[in-house]
Order: sequence, then structure tokens, then C-alpha cells
Amino acid sequence: MQLDSKEQIANIVDLALAEDTGHGDITSELLIPPDLVGKASLLVKAEGVLAGGELARGIFLNVDPSLKVDLLIKDGAKIKPGDIIGTVSGRVTSILKAERVVLNFLQRLSGIASLTAQYVAKVQGCKAKIVDTRKTTPGLRALEKYAVRMGGGQNHRMHMGDAVLIKDNHIAALRKRGMSLKDIVIEATKNAPPGMVVEVEVTNAWEAKEAVEGGANMIMFDNMKPEEMKGVVGSLPKGIRTEASGGITLETVRAAAETGVDIISIGALTHSPKALDISLEFETLTLK
Repeated sequence: MQLDSKEQIANIVDLALAEDTGHGDITSELLIPPDLVGKASLLVKAEGVLAGGELARGIFLNVDPSLKVDLLIKDGAKIKPGDIIGTVSGRVTSILKAERVVLNFLQRLSGIASLTAQYVAKVQGCKAKIVDTRKTTPGLRALEKYAVRMGGGQNHRMHMGDAVLIKDNHIAALRKRGMSLKDIVIEATKNAPPGMVVEVEVTNAWEAKEAVEGGANMIMFDNMKPEEMKGVVGSLPKGIRTEASGGITLETVRAAAETGVDIISIGALTHSPKALDISLEFETLTLK
């Protein structure tokens, strides 16, 4: 599992385990003999795309390094009801202690990957790429953006320092100081670090023209109708990249892609995915 920061992911896992098990597992401690061992499977109950398998392995081993975890399906693979993502063997109390944290991550990340894959399939044959936004669960951005990649999408800005993105509130604040959109973009391009992308959010063709005249590298069309976007895309100088954004759904994403934009950003990938149904089931004959 390739993630941007192993230390960051380790901190996320430690926090999640502390939240769930920091006061012990009273039920298992009262009822399950500490020497009882067995084997459990991670069972898929819905169609989708897997993300978080290696993370699950790490959580099990964090709880108990003596557990044996075998992953049978790789992240990014399509999965269906009845598939076994992997198995875990060892002390039952340890498996139960890790169960909820493992499933929380697996279900959410696989939900993100699955939703992303649906959007990617809708724009197949167009040049537009599906990208995420910064509308992520606080603290989980690295994991959720990883899940987007597993679903075939790409990452937009990881954080606010990745690129200059001049949005409506920046523009509103600076217009109060007498600056035009063109002035704002000129100021940004003059002060931005060498090579950094300067992207500008626009709502109509005139704003797009102003942004380009100011030196913008990229234009974001915010909540514009496909026919209007298509006209503006066709009028832009070569080399200017374009992004469609704002309320785009599975029903409307194809129309946005057919305008010729380079990327389509979908906040719903990370702020509104449905968790994929995955469970942990003990193989009762292995309990001893």
C-alpha cells in the first residue's frame, strides 16, 4: 500500500485504536478465554473496488504482532459478494479488538474507491480525468485520496500549498480593494513560486477571458452549464488547462466530460461515499 506518509498513517491508526480500545474490550475480556485461537475471513457483501487491504493488515499487527494475516485480493481490484479479501489467524481476543477499526477503514476507503470507479467509467473515451477535492474527513485526507487513486481517479491539491487556486471568496475580498479579476491574477502570477500552477475559478466566459489575460495557467468552471463550458474551452489559447467543478453527479458527469475539459473535480468522492459492505466472520471449525 503506497501512501504519502507512513508516519502520518501510523498516527491515524494509533488514534483510531485508542478511540475504540483505549479502555479495553470489556466484553471479550469477560467472556473469551485468552488462549482461544481461530481464523476469521474478511467477507465482501457488495460489489465495488477494494481499498485499504494493507492498512487492515497493519491494524491487525499493531494490535497483536503474533497474528497471521493473509491478503488474497489487492487494493484497486474489483470485488463482489462472497469474495474473501483476506484471512487473519491467532488469538480471538486480538482479532476482536482490531475488528471494528479494520472494518471502519476498509468499508469507508472501499466505498470511496467504488464511487470513484463509477465516475471514471462514466467518462471513458473522453480525455477528462476524474479528480478529488479537499472535502475530506478531517485527519484522513492521505487515506481518502489514496482510495480515490485505487478507484482509478487522480488527486487534485493535497493541501492549500500545492497550487494557487483563486476562488470566489478571494475575488470578492480583493474586489473590495478595487482590483479587477485580471489584476488579481496578475498579482498572483507575479508572486507565485516559479513553476507553480495558478488556477482561477470563473462563472462565465468573460471571467475566463480576464483570468487568461492575467496569466492564469488553469481555469476552473464553477457550476457552468455544459454548453457554456464547451464554448469557453474552445476559445481558450493552447496550453491552458481546464477543470469542471460544482455539483457534478453520476448523471451529469458525461456531459461535463464531453465539453473537452481536462479534469472534473468531484467533492462527493470523499464527502459522500456509501460505505462498502464488508464483514469479519470467524470460521467456527478453526476455534480451539
